[in-house]
Amino acid sequence: MSIDTFQINDNHRAQLPTLDMPPRILLGAGPSNTHPRVFSAMTAPTVGHLDPTFIRVMDEVSELLRYAWQTDNAYTIAISGTGSSGMEAAFANVVEPGDRVLVGVNGYFGRRMVDMAGRYGADVRCLEAAWGAAFSLEEIRAGLATHRPQVLALVHAETSTGVRQPLEGLGDLCREHDCLLLVDTVTSLGGVPLYVDAWGLDIAYSGSQKCLSCPSGVAPITFGPRALAKIANRKTPIANWYMNADLLGKYWAGSPRAYHHTAPMHLFYALREGLRLVAEEGLAARWERHQATAERFWAGLEEMGLTPHVPLDIRLPSLTTVRVPEGVDAAAVSRRLLTEYNIEIAGGLGDLAGKVWRVGLMGYNARRETVAVLLRALAEVLGR
Repeated sequence: MSIDTFQINDNHRAQLPTLDMPPRILLGAGPSNTHPRVFSAMTAPTVGHLDPTFIRVMDEVSELLRYAWQTDNAYTIAISGTGSSGMEAAFANVVEPGDRVLVGVNGYFGRRMVDMAGRYGADVRCLEAAWGAAFSLEEIRAGLATHRPQVLALVHAETSTGVRQPLEGLGDLCREHDCLLLVDTVTSLGGVPLYVDAWGLDIAYSGSQKCLSCPSGVAPITFGPRALAKIANRKTPIANWYMNADLLGKYWAGSPRAYHHTAPMHLFYALREGLRLVAEEGLAARWERHQATAERFWAGLEEMGLTPHVPLDIRLPSLTTVRVPEGVDAAAVSRRLLTEYNIEIAGGLGDLAGKVWRVGLMGYNARRETVAVLLRALAEVLGR
């Protein structure tokens, strides 16, 4: 290729327009719309990843995460990566080749847990439930007695189905069976009642872009004392460098702090502000806001003759799966909401593909005016 050709290409690239993204109303499975204060926090100046001011931001993020998760775990940090990196870190650090891992599979992200645990050499066993159901304490008790796992992995808020898995009593049960309790809280942290210490969760991870209303790219994770003991007593090295709890711990809490990677500081500014909003509102008030918003949406669905997929007692307030009526093209409805009303909702995943819409009312979007706009638009599209 000649220099002249490169010059032509350079001229073309120089004429690209300024980036102009549409201001969508994001009511799918995530991300949610970013809170304006979070956007404002991201305009703070760039500093080095070991700058004393950034170390202070890291410390504040840890403190605020402990509040949001209701835990005293010293090892409570945020990983530079999306929610799936939190899942990866959870399994990479506490699973050794040959460890038996029991996974509750009642949706797409339970299946992803099976995949990740297997990649770290686990002997993976599954508890299976319908996509729209949760596991009872008795079912889990029987599974622990049968399989005798080292780790029980469950999704608290299954984003593919809208199911809230009850966790009360499971911590005690896992301790009876000398088993770690590992929980996905990606779509529940900051929006659904969640008590890491009181419920005995040993490992929990989440994402920044759901109920915290921050940009994606940061994954909170917390390890309790039993999980840290398992990591300290591993017989084999942690088979992941980037998600290595020992190395990350030296960056987050070492004295002095040890370089691990160049953190995306503006995403951490955003997470700090998102968590500060959680603390300002208060967890009880925030959980109630999400519940009240969801109930308003569910009532509107009933008036329209639409049915949520999940029974009320285990239904997530942060994400609702709505059954697609007979004869309706689910994808066409989603497409018209996007193109005509600037509203994004998500389609079904896996076993529920084409059968449900997934509607997220999370964080900044958990407001009555958002519900009113969505219900009006949905009624008009379905009416046509």
